[in-house]
Amino acid sequence: MKTWKKAGLTALAGSLVATSAYAGAVTVSGNANLTYAAETGAQDSSSATTTTTALDGQRWGLNKSLTFSGSGEMDNGWTVSISQTLSDGNSTGLGMTLDMGDAGTLNYEADTGARGIGKIKDMMPTADEDVGNGLDANGTTTGGEISGTVSGGTIGFHYSKAMDMVEIGVGYSPKGGKSTAAGGTSGPGGTASFTSAFVKIDPMDGLEIGFGVGEGPAASAGDKGQTDDYDTAYVSYVYGPVTVAYQVSNVDTYTAAQSDDEQTRWGVLYAVNDEMSISYMNHESDDSTLATDEEATGWSASYTVGSMTFKAHRNKGTNLGNVITRESEHTEVGVTFAF
Repeated sequence: MKTWKKAGLTALAGSLVATSAYAGAVTVSGNANLTYAAETGAQDSSSATTTTTALDGQRWGLNKSLTFSGSGEMDNGWTVSISQTLSDGNSTGLGMTLDMGDAGTLNYEADTGARGIGKIKDMMPTADEDVGNGLDANGTTTGGEISGTVSGGTIGFHYSKAMDMVEIGVGYSPKGGKSTAAGGTSGPGGTASFTSAFVKIDPMDGLEIGFGVGEGPAASAGDKGQTDDYDTAYVSYVYGPVTVAYQVSNVDTYTAAQSDDEQTRWGVLYAVNDEMSISYMNHESDDSTLATDEEATGWSASYTVGSMTFKAHRNKGTNLGNVITRESEHTEVGVTFAF
């Protein structure tokens, strides 16, 4: 048997052979999330310039997901794992991870995920959702959300390695359109790729400092192949039950006609006990071409009993998209069952 395996590997040199992995395992996990949401402002309006609630809709929602994970150990001690999540019948989070031990970890995400600088785009502590959840700048199906957030792309590669008190991460999200199956291509009209990296440092107990840089496709649709620049820096500190954090992010656009954004956030979380936490977040975005700053605030709370978590958050945004007439509020309460 040992002689046959060596012959097979020799004949298929340069390929990843399924028979070189062993001790495989497959697991299934999931959750069900029932929520009640209330929104005011742009979401309930047929136009971003009105404040009526004529389009106020259904408030109850149910989301469920199942995650299938499989892993195996290779002859050299490395492990390969793959996972896929089915959320409301749709595939998401399809990814493969190669854990190379002391050499680090390499991941490829085929659906949605965070690459490079995207891993640290929002390092604020929260008991439930972030400060921008549910906010809508323009009241249309295209959304709008909040401004100034950096990105490392969603589909592609991410490499990470931890060394004592330092962690590094490098991301690459190839240009192009939608995801594609193995052996195929997607497009047409690819713009530019996302490339980015970050460094995290833990100089003392409770203190974490991080910095990231990157570039991605230009915001202007006419600038094919050109890139915008991103950078972000944050600091967080844990002292007993309290966690505080502060972060500044910048988006520098390629075209002078497009606005640059500087986003500032801070947040605080208090762990009442092992089961209950409450948090508060503040967001501000400065647009280089507009005099009005976008502002948003939000609080959240969670309480966990076994596999059941009760949670709530309320976010409010003013001058969204740096337009003084645009306001939005989002309140959500829910319960999640994990299994």
